[in-house]
Parts: sequence; structure tokens; C-alpha cells
Amino acid sequence: MTMRTILPAVGLLAAGALVAVSGAAQAQTNFDQAAYITCKEAHAMNPEARKALAVFLAEHASRYRGVSIPDGPIGTQIGHLVRGGCTLAPDAYLFTVVDRAILAEITKLPKRQ
Repeated sequence: MTMRTILPAVGLLAAGALVAVSGAAQAQTNFDQAAYITCKEAHAMNPEARKALAVFLAEHASRYRGVSIPDGPIGTQIGHLVRGGCTLAPDAYLFTVVDRAILAEITKLPKRQ
């Protein structure tokens, strides 16, 4: 499953569950809530919700950085960096860990078109 197939299903975060989003205002509320989830809180979520949240945050950060995250070894490496970052700092915000992982690999990522 690629980011583009998971991302539309990601929505408003409510009590650890992800619900479908409609409208730009809800998408912004979505990000505002998702940005403040710590690694520890994300780890407490069920695996599918956690993956969807991480993909949502990665898509947002990669868009801001002007790159895309491909499926394959580079995407896997970013995932390993996120896992390691969250292991080292469970109280860190997941969004920060995801963004720093993207920055660490930014020279290897394709530019967004």
C-alpha cells in the first residue's frame, strides 16, 4: 500500500481513531491535532492507525520540503530512522521525528513535481 492510497483515508484524530476528512478546514484541524501526538501516544495506537498517522505526517513534511518519499529502500530507511528516533525519544512529537528523518535523507529523495 502506497502513501497515496493510505492518505485519503486519514482523517480527524479522535480518541486515537482516524476518521475520513472532508474539506480543507478539517484537514488543517487534522494536522493541528496530529502534530502534537508523541511517539509514546502513537505507539499506543493500533498498528494500522499508527501507520496511517505516520504516512499522513510524512506526506505533510515531504510536501513542505519539496520532495516525495518513494516506496522502496529510501522510504524504508526513513521508516527505520523514525522508529529509532521514537525509541530514543518516546516523548518527542512524532511529526518532529518524521520531519528530521526526511531531512536526514533529503539528498536521496526525488524532488516533488
